[in-house]
Amino acid sequence: MPERFVTETIHDKTLDVSLRPGLFADFQGQGKVKERLELAVEAARQRQEPLDHILLSGPPGLGKTTLAYILAKAMGVNIVVTSGPALEKAANLAGLLTKLDKGDVLFIDEIHRLQSVVEEYLYPAMEDFKLDIVIDQGPNAHSVHLPLPRFTLIGATTRSGLLTAPLRSRFPVTERLNYYAADELTTIIHRSSRILNVDIDEGGATEIAGRSRGTPRIANNLLKRVRDYAQVKAKSKKITADIADKALAMLEIDKRGLDEMDKRILETLVHKFAGKPVGINSLAVAVGEEADTLEEVYEPFLIQEGYLKRTPQGRVPTAMAYEKLGVKAGAKQDNLF
Repeated sequence: MPERFVTETIHDKTLDVSLRPGLFADFQGQGKVKERLELAVEAARQRQEPLDHILLSGPPGLGKTTLAYILAKAMGVNIVVTSGPALEKAANLAGLLTKLDKGDVLFIDEIHRLQSVVEEYLYPAMEDFKLDIVIDQGPNAHSVHLPLPRFTLIGATTRSGLLTAPLRSRFPVTERLNYYAADELTTIIHRSSRILNVDIDEGGATEIAGRSRGTPRIANNLLKRVRDYAQVKAKSKKITADIADKALAMLEIDKRGLDEMDKRILETLVHKFAGKPVGINSLAVAVGEEADTLEEVYEPFLIQEGYLKRTPQGRVPTAMAYEKLGVKAGAKQDNLF
């Protein structure tokens, strides 16, 4: 068995410990996406060809990285993982591509953050499986063509709108992951509890799932925190609905999954800005958080749940936000800040 494959096998065991499913059969939710990806894998295996390049998009924590590992494992190939910000120079990309074997997967997380010069080098690599490297400078400069094995690029992005059109068009397969339903999260929590050797009843799993913002990563994180509460505070070996409710209340996560920052965003929009449109940068300063974090982490859920909407003038709270805060829409608010 090649040494590189052994390395990946060891890494797969690490993934299992971290609750990341390693097979399509263990991956819950995203039914249509999973079905289409399984079809692509089976077709490629029957033709004995590498997978086409795949672009996965969607909010953080929904399983883009997990699917990349599952796809590589289903194809029986190695996976090399990097991220857009890590590829600062074309040489960084060239170093990864030249080490790939035929069929290997190169996974680039946050691919929308690639430097433009790196992206230019990626185009011929994706289309023609070659690298055009410029040697020397000035009058002595010349281009060298390096052939590459046919590999599969899997890109993941939380901001698909920031991808350039030329890069997006080079992905034959594009899939968007959506938030999970509560019953899907309940199944994920039961699976994770078995791996963590945590005893949890249906009520406890349902309580955690309902406050997980439709995101498996958050569900698993909350499960660990509730486990700690049950062990230390409740002195219980089993997580029940009551214990989960008390633990999540201590973490300031309400029945709808809104946490302290979500509430601060809504309070800022309603009270400080009196419900008027607010630019993302102004909102970020007001709540003490980075604008990118607001756009990638908090806004999608608040918009999905109907508490916030984007307008050409800026972000505005909805009637649901006023109702959540116990404030009558249109009423004059005191400045709480």
